[in-house]
This record gives sequence, structure tokens and C-alpha cells, in this order.
Amino acid sequence: MWGLLIPFIGTTAGAACVFLLKDALNEKVQKTLLGFASGVMVAASVWSLLIPAMDMSSSMGKLAFFPAAVGFALGMLFLLAMDRLIPHMHLCDEEQEGPKCSLSKSTMLVLAVTLHNIPEGMAVGVVFAGAMASGEITMAAALTLALGIAIQNFPEGAVISLPLKSEGMGKLRAFIYGTLSGAVEPVGAIVTILLADFIVPALPYLLAFAAGAMLYVVVEELIPESAEGEHSNLGTFGFAVGFLVMMILDVALG
Repeated sequence: MWGLLIPFIGTTAGAACVFLLKDALNEKVQKTLLGFASGVMVAASVWSLLIPAMDMSSSMGKLAFFPAAVGFALGMLFLLAMDRLIPHMHLCDEEQEGPKCSLSKSTMLVLAVTLHNIPEGMAVGVVFAGAMASGEITMAAALTLALGIAIQNFPEGAVISLPLKSEGMGKLRAFIYGTLSGAVEPVGAIVTILLADFIVPALPYLLAFAAGAMLYVVVEELIPESAEGEHSNLGTFGFAVGFLVMMILDVALG
């Protein structure tokens, strides 16, 4: 169960950069880190979620793709709905998304990160539930996914806490906001584990659901932010490195 906290530790460590760095992250560094996070999430979605989902459905023959396709589509639609229903704001935007409200910019920035941490928490919870309740997924594979998400959560924690500090927020408060943005991950993972008896029969669908939700975040938010303005090639470079790191981790350790 301690493995469920690994991604949250990554976010907390990243948020702690607010105590070590004087200024907000350099734009070039920020773009590289956003690209890196994108690469990790894409590789995790493919090797840790979609491929296992189709392997579990191999008894369906040529229709083995069906659970993965349905789950993937539902995951995309779920995040699309959350994107429309929850007020939030991205780092590069001046206007909020979702329903109009009077929340502060800092709160909406945290909500934006929290929003795309939901599928990551679900992914970790589903994989651990599968590892604990069935022989379809190994515990090593579950820990590898948790480690990969923790690696990409580190820059996320820094990207949320450092801009908050640069806008005048105190270091401790910025750290707390950055940490809280990742709190939804262990909560979502634990809830998923508690529902393991219901989850295991639908495991292929749920693995693909988490993959669809994660890839929605990548395509809708992370890649556009890493490619905006100058130095977009740094985001591409970061993506390649993140993809390779997660692919190697999954194949070597999973």
C-alpha cells in the first residue's frame, strides 16, 4: 500500500523547490520539464495501461482491442467533462476555463493541476488493484508505473509552487498549494483499491480508461504549453527523454 504514496512524494519533492530556488523556473527549463512529463505519461499510457489491457483480453481473439478502445474513449470523455465542469486556469492563460467563478488565480492554477492528477491516481490505483487481486499484473509493474508518475510529478510540483511564489505568495503557502495539488492521487488510488472486488472483472476497461484520461491531459494541456512561443524544440526534446525513461523503466523493471 505504501507504493500508492510514491507519486505524491514526487509532487511534494517538486513543490519543495520553492525553498531552494529564488525565482520561478526559467522558461526554457519549464518547457523542457512539461515535455518530459508528457513523454512519461504517453509511454506509461501505452506500456503500463493500453498494452496490458489488450493482453488481458486476448481470449477475445480479433476483438481483443474492444475493451481497450471503449475504456480509452470513456477516459477521454470523462476528462473532457471535468474540464468543462471544474473552474481552473493554466499557467500560460489569462482567462479561466470551466464555469465562471470568483476563485483566486492561485486556487484555479492548483485546480488545473489537480484535475489532471485525477487520472494518474486512478491509473496507479487500478494497476495496484490488479496486482493485489489477480495475477494479470505484477507488483513490479505496479511499482514501476508509480515510480514513473512520481518522476513526472516532480517537475509538476515545481511548476505550480514556484510561479505562486513569484506572484507574491509566501514560500510555505506556495509549498502547501503545490503539495495539495497532488493529494488527489493517493486518495483516488486508495478509493480504487477499496473497490478492487468490483474493479478486477472490468480491469481491461479501467486500465484503458486511465490511459485515455492521461492522454487527454497530455494533448489538451501539457504539449500545447511546452510548444507555445519560442524554444518549442526544448519541449520536444523533453518529451523524447521522458518517453525513453518511462519505456526503459517499464520494460526493465515491469
